[in-house]
Amino acid sequence: MAEWVYEARTRAGEVQTGIIEADSKEAVQTRLRARQLNPVKIKKKGRALKLALGTGVTPKELVIFTRQFATMIDAGLPLVQCLDILSSRGENKNLNTILKDVKEYVEQGGTFSEGLGRHPKLFDELFVNLVRAGEMGGILDTILNRLALYIEKRVKLARQVRGAMVYPIAIFLVAVIVVIVMLAWVIPSFKGMFAEFGGEDSLPALTQLVITASEGFLSNIVWIILAVAAIVFGFTWVYRQPAGKHFFHRTLLIMPIMGPVVRKISVARFTRTLGTLLSAGVPILDSLDVVKKSAGNVVVENAIQETSNKIREGRTMAEPLMETNVFPPMVVQMIGVGEQTGALDTMLNKIADFYEDEVDVAVAALTSLLEPLMMVFIGGIVGTILIAMYLPIFSIAGKVNAE
Repeated sequence: MAEWVYEARTRAGEVQTGIIEADSKEAVQTRLRARQLNPVKIKKKGRALKLALGTGVTPKELVIFTRQFATMIDAGLPLVQCLDILSSRGENKNLNTILKDVKEYVEQGGTFSEGLGRHPKLFDELFVNLVRAGEMGGILDTILNRLALYIEKRVKLARQVRGAMVYPIAIFLVAVIVVIVMLAWVIPSFKGMFAEFGGEDSLPALTQLVITASEGFLSNIVWIILAVAAIVFGFTWVYRQPAGKHFFHRTLLIMPIMGPVVRKISVARFTRTLGTLLSAGVPILDSLDVVKKSAGNVVVENAIQETSNKIREGRTMAEPLMETNVFPPMVVQMIGVGEQTGALDTMLNKIADFYEDEVDVAVAALTSLLEPLMMVFIGGIVGTILIAMYLPIFSIAGKVNAE
């Protein structure tokens, strides 16, 4: 069955609109007349456009759209007119196309939040839920401004996470490339030179070890590539299993150095998202359901689900959170104070502010710690190989001088 948007008049001349599921336009007309309504316009309901995000809509563009929309709503412009203006003057064509689709959906009788929900890869569940709460409470402009602020803080947190991860990964990849180049090209060149000077049989143990490693690498390169591919495939397969994913996420939270940073990031994301939803008037159980899906860590997600189940049984939020042993005691105690004072949303936002600053400090400290360690790691590998290659040169030079 298809969905049909209709506009009809009652016997008193009043206009009614709505959506009916039916097999054909004629079936819709029949059902409307049976309800003593005179059909004026019947149109098949459009489908959501399938644009992947990838859609080319950046968080910055989403923030600008959200703030502009809030300003227009606050100025008293009708919803459809706001969408029409923003969809025709924006610089991003993909965003314009999505907004035009949302505008058409609203014109057909749907709500703004439902129209946004047709594009979940751009407007996630949190965005849609907050807009729905704003529509119901008549504070859409306020909610949109909060959304823009939330997105900006979320982007900042994501940038901090990338800062913690990208640097060590980049250094490690550089080290791997340097070692491969030396094993495949540099060491064989030195080996040929040693053979020309006739010193190949009396090489130092370190030099012989490095040359053997180079020969082994070159003669087994196909097997090495297959082994690396198998390891990557195996890790990916295990990670996709619920138990494997849980194990890796649990390990991330408890591992030294990196664990405290990951935990602070999880706390900041949880408190910021939940605080934003609660301050918009979204019920706590619905808020926890949205927060759970955006947790980014299976262990944290399970802890939120357990807390939600206990709240349904009539308990407060602080006690179940403490029982999960995932969130720091200070965070749980502050949440408990927020519940007792009736200012849970305010308390959550204060916790989020504190932990976002903590993440900033922790990432800076982690980078400062990893930088010298990675430099020593690369320098040690390259230095060992160079020393191994130059030891025979000194020996050969000594023999030449003696002769």
